[in-house]
Amino acid sequence: MFTAVPANAAPQPDAVPAASTAPDPVDPPLLDATADGGTVRVNVVTRHREALDSASEAGETLVSYDSLPLVTLRVDEAGLQQLNADPNVVDVSEDVPVAPALDESTHTIGSDRTFAAGKTGAGTTVAVLDTGIDVDHPFLSGRVTGEACFSVTDANAGSTSLCPDGTGEQTGPGSADVETGPCATMGAVCAHGTHVAGIVAGDGTGLDGAPRRGVAPDANVLAIQVFSKFTSDERCGGAGKSPCVLSFTSSQVKALEKVLALKRAGTDIVAANMSLGSGRWTSSCFTDARKAIIDNLLAEGVATVVAAGNNGYAEAVNAPGCVPSALTVGSTTDDDQLSSFTNRGALLDLLAPGTGIVSSVPGGGFAAKDGTSMAAPHVAGALAVLRQSFPEKSVTELEALLLESGEALTYAGAVTPRIQLDAAALGGGGTDPEEDPELTAWDNWAEVTVPVSGSAESPIEINQNRLAPSSLQVYVDVHRTGTGDLNIDLVAPDGSVYPLRQVRDDEGGEIHELYQVNASSEQANGTWKLRVTSIGAGGFISGWDLRFPWFDNWTETQIPDLGTAESPVVVGSARTGNAPQATRVYVDIHHSWRGDLQLDLIAPDGRVYPLRAAAAKDSGDTIHESYVVDARASAAKGTWRLRAKDTAQGNSGSISGWMLTL
Repeated sequence: MFTAVPANAAPQPDAVPAASTAPDPVDPPLLDATADGGTVRVNVVTRHREALDSASEAGETLVSYDSLPLVTLRVDEAGLQQLNADPNVVDVSEDVPVAPALDESTHTIGSDRTFAAGKTGAGTTVAVLDTGIDVDHPFLSGRVTGEACFSVTDANAGSTSLCPDGTGEQTGPGSADVETGPCATMGAVCAHGTHVAGIVAGDGTGLDGAPRRGVAPDANVLAIQVFSKFTSDERCGGAGKSPCVLSFTSSQVKALEKVLALKRAGTDIVAANMSLGSGRWTSSCFTDARKAIIDNLLAEGVATVVAAGNNGYAEAVNAPGCVPSALTVGSTTDDDQLSSFTNRGALLDLLAPGTGIVSSVPGGGFAAKDGTSMAAPHVAGALAVLRQSFPEKSVTELEALLLESGEALTYAGAVTPRIQLDAAALGGGGTDPEEDPELTAWDNWAEVTVPVSGSAESPIEINQNRLAPSSLQVYVDVHRTGTGDLNIDLVAPDGSVYPLRQVRDDEGGEIHELYQVNASSEQANGTWKLRVTSIGAGGFISGWDLRFPWFDNWTETQIPDLGTAESPVVVGSARTGNAPQATRVYVDIHHSWRGDLQLDLIAPDGRVYPLRAAAAKDSGDTIHESYVVDARASAAKGTWRLRAKDTAQGNSGSISGWMLTL
């Protein structure tokens, strides 16, 4: 089974946290399956690697792993009971072979604009864990720069390896090429990986009948075959369905370990794409066998992008999409509707086109496919473009860019952003421009000398008793002498450092840039500093400013006695994605008995965020207050309303005005 989830804090690389409850770790159907004396192939997750020796005594070791608290065993009923009794065993699940999720869609995400701006994913690599790739396909020519194969041969399961040399593990040129080895005789069965890779990094320049390009046409591809061949109609889903290809969880973990090793060795891998999965998960799967390696990859700067699945579940995703640290992707149609087949709900992180996507298939041709399998590589390719665009940002910051800049799609039970790559990479977005928010700005244009090798700081004092915004803008005017490099950081009043620009090997003499950081955890009040650190070249800070964007309505609105009043604020499409965790509301209300008032913030999707409860004994006559609410569940764009409800008879007043900071 597969399980993937949104990015959360990762456990230690060699340990799995203890569960808050202690159910038997063995999935009960496994006991039934072995009751007649048979055996089963299982993945065993332990609390730490030191417990693997004891757990392995329960059966025959089939696969071991380099750094994870995980072992794949063949066990009988007695072995399962032994694992159930082991206090250091967290989870025992069948090593089930599953199919690739075949489906796709051609939808505009703004990658034409990023391509025109020279943002093509150059210098980055995306790992494609799939059925292998036609490495000589002209759509991908020259960009498959690494190959590996992890493919299980298991007579009990009825599987044989798809590695060209017939072994269970193969690395190096040709090891994931579908035009050699068993895949070469299986026709379209092994076409999935080539199609996925084309969406990530295809380039149709000069090719007749080809799509123009994939999302990141200059990115490199690491091709990893993780599927095995099955010839059983029962395994393949019915009469006439064999032969087919299915992937064991153990093969996926070995492949992800390979990605981690290459990343640590210096390959700039930004994402690992897994367009596969199974199961139905309505909540995060913390004991999934893939969780630890997905966590470790994220800690090393690699996003694991997972297809949500094509079952049409309204509130669930496949695994490993249920793993919190994975980036789980659902599918949309050309008109920004959810694809009928896509899984969706609270565990979904992003949406991308997945219906009618035309991409490469083995043999030099092209075909259209539908599915979340096609949506996921749009996101993996987008991360490659963002890595090229913002080399100084962490992968979690790149994920946040996609989340915050996406076009929020609202459906029953959830709101999920559909990626808008041009907005994330270039700013401004691909939607219709509307009036920008108001800005409150502070600046310091006193020139400050930057030493040849050292740091200089320029301060700005802010007197605002509120939190800083999630979209704090920093404009920088710095001049450099010589060809050395400069680091630029924003330092908050509490000493927190927000990197704006890291060392770059460029020769430009002046830096006139507008940066944006999420400073919503900071108090605005205090001294903010622009810090410039020189490495090999001097210069000076000519000046800089801080800009707080906000939306407001200062049209007075009467609050009737025992009545309700609402004041609207319209947030245009210039503010994409969802509202931040620290959404701020400043209220200016005059009322003869303010304790009568209940105040709420109403989001564009109708969600109500309480600001202030009525307090009968509060006899004050003004409310000049700032409130902070967690409005991440709501899209930022649209009409927000401040609602004031008078709950007691005898007094009245008015909303003088209010401000919304997103």
